[in-house]
Amino acid sequence: MNDSINRRQFFVGATTLTAGAALGGCAEPGSDAFVNPPGVPLGPFGPKSTAEEVTEGVDLSGKTALITGANSGLGYETMRVLAMRGAHVIGTGRTPEKAETACASIGGGRATPAVLELSDLGSVASCASEVQAMDTPIDMLILNAGIMALPELEQVNGIERQFFVNHLGHFAFTLELLDRVKAAPAGRIVVLSSSGHAWAPDGGIQFDNLSGERDYEPMKAYGQSKLANGLFAFELARRLEGTTATANAVHPGIINTNLGRHFPKWQLAFAKLFGWTFMKNVPEGAATSCYVAANPLVKDMSGFYFADCNPVGPDPRMEDAALAAQLWEVSEEITGVRAA
Repeated sequence: MNDSINRRQFFVGATTLTAGAALGGCAEPGSDAFVNPPGVPLGPFGPKSTAEEVTEGVDLSGKTALITGANSGLGYETMRVLAMRGAHVIGTGRTPEKAETACASIGGGRATPAVLELSDLGSVASCASEVQAMDTPIDMLILNAGIMALPELEQVNGIERQFFVNHLGHFAFTLELLDRVKAAPAGRIVVLSSSGHAWAPDGGIQFDNLSGERDYEPMKAYGQSKLANGLFAFELARRLEGTTATANAVHPGIINTNLGRHFPKWQLAFAKLFGWTFMKNVPEGAATSCYVAANPLVKDMSGFYFADCNPVGPDPRMEDAALAAQLWEVSEEITGVRAA
């Protein structure tokens, strides 16, 4: 790697990131990496827009949103804003206490708690069954929860934990609820990826090393999980063609949340002291998720990767159709969950 990329990686490590860091930064309108889909105008929002701003004037009354990891950080802000716009939000947390406390703080019966532990496929199935029993279409399914940069190798059922939690748990959860999303007039699935997907190992997904036992590196493993998130969104979008449902991946930006709690203390201190110079705050970080989930301007867009409330060009591996298809097949095998 060249020195400029190494410097960027230092800043990534020195800041507490949420859902990934901007390797090289987010693309700007007019740059080569910026994608302007035919027939779809660029949105009026950018890196400093907030979740409230991108949903201003949007009436979500009668709609249901489901957000994973809704008890803190970006997930909580996303829940708060969508509920403020009239949606009924199902907010998940890893424990009943976390989910109930977060949803109760929204008030007015606008949020319903649900328990979801993404590292436990039993919990995934149980939560999905609970949501199915509500017998309501899901207009917005926002896969927000995640973990990052575990300092030591941890495994779930023999699979590296970041890959399992960030991708496989959400993969199984989505497939369990896909019929509810399709039942909505225009269901939207939003998968939080990260520009940190560029840190994935050569070849993209190491299918022969999903255990992580060969040369475990925290950020490389995180990058692989975020690449998997993007590949999942793109393959899902392909499979949803011909329906009214859409799927997109988003990069929230660099934000100081508890996702970076595994970083060394000196890096956390650095972020606290100097992060304001180049990091987004939580309302800004939740903007892209809220925009893609709720704003009418993007209701027909599917299979894109968004950052700063606009589609941008990801690492080419995220648009590798063969890699996405292989990931889908392997994910079905590992989880035992298949699309109907």
